[in-house]
Amino acid sequence: MAETATTYQDLGYDKIFVSLDGSEQQDKVLDRAIVMAANDNAELYVGYVIDSTALEAAGTFPVDIVPSLEKTFRDSIAAKVAAAEANPYIKKVEVIVRSGRIRETLKDEMLDVIEPDLVICGARGLSSIKYAILGSISTFLTRNTECDTLIVK
Repeated sequence: MAETATTYQDLGYDKIFVSLDGSEQQDKVLDRAIVMAANDNAELYVGYVIDSTALEAAGTFPVDIVPSLEKTFRDSIAAKVAAAEANPYIKKVEVIVRSGRIRETLKDEMLDVIEPDLVICGARGLSSIKYAILGSISTFLTRNTECDTLIVK
């Protein structure tokens, strides 16, 4: 039988993973993750996958553009990451950027490695055409993680 939490602190999270997508909503999602990590004195992992799906469909994947895409993403969150790193209530902050198919890369190279107890993501980030073809990343995360999932709207 599972052990029951007895205090508020026992109910907190130790490792929080936030999946960002480069959309306009990502700042709101990252803000929520930072607050939750500070409230729980947790480690914060920020994950971003440079989507190779469209490039693979075209038959090529120009790897020389990956560094510039990664730099653009890291620059877009730099101020928030610096604030999180300076927060004494957040144990650790790590930004992880990979390129590949979003679902497989998130699951295999991030979630299975980190083993978070909370995953945070945005409700939308895909265009309606991509959504119809690929489905929702938030739905994928909810169905394919062993831990709690928070979807920020």
